[in-house]
Amino acid sequence: MFFIDVQGTLIDDLHRLPIDGAIEFIDTLNSDNTPYMVVTNNTKLSSSNFLSYLQNLGFAIDDEHYLDPLMVLKDNLKIKNIAIYGSNEFIEVVSSMGYTLDFKTPQAVLVGIKKEFTNEEYSDMIGFILNGANLVGMHETSLYSKDGKRYPGVGAILQMLKFATGCFYSIVGKPSDAFYNRAKDMLSMQVNSEIEFEKITMISDDMKGDLIGVQNLGAKGVFVLSGKFKSANEILPRLSKDEQPTLVCTNIEQFNNSYMGVSI
Repeated sequence: MFFIDVQGTLIDDLHRLPIDGAIEFIDTLNSDNTPYMVVTNNTKLSSSNFLSYLQNLGFAIDDEHYLDPLMVLKDNLKIKNIAIYGSNEFIEVVSSMGYTLDFKTPQAVLVGIKKEFTNEEYSDMIGFILNGANLVGMHETSLYSKDGKRYPGVGAILQMLKFATGCFYSIVGKPSDAFYNRAKDMLSMQVNSEIEFEKITMISDDMKGDLIGVQNLGAKGVFVLSGKFKSANEILPRLSKDEQPTLVCTNIEQFNNSYMGVSI
């Protein structure tokens, strides 16, 4: 049983096209009736539009196998007046969900990702937080890859704001326990029985933003080098023994060819 990341795992960060073996891996899971969930931190497109994008690329993924933070946002953020920071597409999607943009006295600061954050935006976020606004991240991705370069992810920005203000923050998507439990519940519905995390293997290119969190819940982690990190030495030596992945693979094709059906 699998949780599967998208960017850097199923599609590449540069062109947003399928990585070698990714379509075939999903086809294998479908043909074998293997339970799985595609768990992505997509926030730029509506959930239905991003799923359609993946389907148009050739991924045979349906609604019951897909989860992103936008699908659980209203369960996590019931405050209506919020200051939203991220790409224009992200702001438009969240605004369409019934939230009111408030850049004067917001009750919460909601952070997505974009490449061009400015010091002025950080200053505004800090001011709102110090005035009592809750800090909420759509996810806690460690790095953001864009145009072949790597930038601080939402998780890094949240940590910076926490250090600057002394506030705590909450997470909507990965690697929050609530998000992974929602994905596990959807996985359980596929087999009509309760599933434990120990039965799940997650495949992702993000150790801090994905794998460590789900491994702490008992799942196994497969770290692929097809996304944010080009070498395991860029990240694994900085992790503790308990944080190490179960397996490291070049990409999902190597995992599919070498380890599917083998207990890891």
